[in-house]
Amino acid sequence: MYPTVRPRRLRRHPTLRDLIRETSLSSTDFIYPLFVRPPGGERRPVAAMPGVSQWPEDRVLEEVSRAVDAGLRSVLLFGIPPSKDAQGSYLLERDGVVPTAVRRIKDRFPDLIVMCDLCLCDYTDHGHCGLLTPEGEVDNDPSVARLAEGAVRFAEAGCDVVAPSDMMDGRIGAIRRALDAENHVNTAIMSYAAKYASSYYAPFREAAESAPAFGDRRGYQMDPANAREALREVALDVAEGADIIMVKPALPYLDILHRVREAVTLPVAAYQVSGEYTMLKAAAMAGYIDEERAVLESLLSIKRAGADLILTYFAVEAAGWLTKPHVLG
Repeated sequence: MYPTVRPRRLRRHPTLRDLIRETSLSSTDFIYPLFVRPPGGERRPVAAMPGVSQWPEDRVLEEVSRAVDAGLRSVLLFGIPPSKDAQGSYLLERDGVVPTAVRRIKDRFPDLIVMCDLCLCDYTDHGHCGLLTPEGEVDNDPSVARLAEGAVRFAEAGCDVVAPSDMMDGRIGAIRRALDAENHVNTAIMSYAAKYASSYYAPFREAAESAPAFGDRRGYQMDPANAREALREVALDVAEGADIIMVKPALPYLDILHRVREAVTLPVAAYQVSGEYTMLKAAAMAGYIDEERAVLESLLSIKRAGADLILTYFAVEAAGWLTKPHVLG
């Protein structure tokens, strides 16, 4: 066939490459995670995640405005409470940092989609994603009931999408029933459906102040060795009423992401987690890689594997880079 077939014909010019590109990235693909702490004082940079900060609730609009100006259409809020207890009681505070931040954001940017991470690890003094039995085990059903109450609190504040990240059994159905019972029928659920017990979460523990005080989370998050189990978890969450399915982490689990994309018709999200972010940042700061090119390539690979939505701490920077001509070519 050579030289009649020459694939390089369509690679010779940037505009040709743009025309035939199979996968595209847009700022509207990105969800920007933000860490919100009690009001007062300055933002607190997260040492393990250069460029990421905890934002006082009364200043979070500064960062949200920057995101909106970059073309982003959605943010995901993580709450850092002023106090914690074994029951995660602060999750139910109507005037807590997350509900108050939601109200501020929706008042200023009513068309911005505000998502709220829903998990007890941020609110419990032991740092686990559920309530504990007297023996120190994570107690599934009482944890689900508490999460359902928290989902209602967030919806009352105007949260558009609640995002349970706990990996408790049956929580999607319980949250859906609780929301519907309080007439929050339009509040969507983005389920962390296939969330693996990953070492790539380490920098996040500093950002969210949520490291477990003992043990680990392998008893409820998924074994990194398992793929079929992810499809089972996804199927259960779809049946219980999830509106969006998520795979977490993203880059080390592109095979899982692709299999999930082929298995469901719901929108699929993937979370480029803190460890992925920090590795790219550290390599770029050391001069080992070109940050812009490496970040966009990693985001493109997540989109190519099947993600409709990408949660990434690079969202603002990536949105800016995408405005350059031929940036991916």
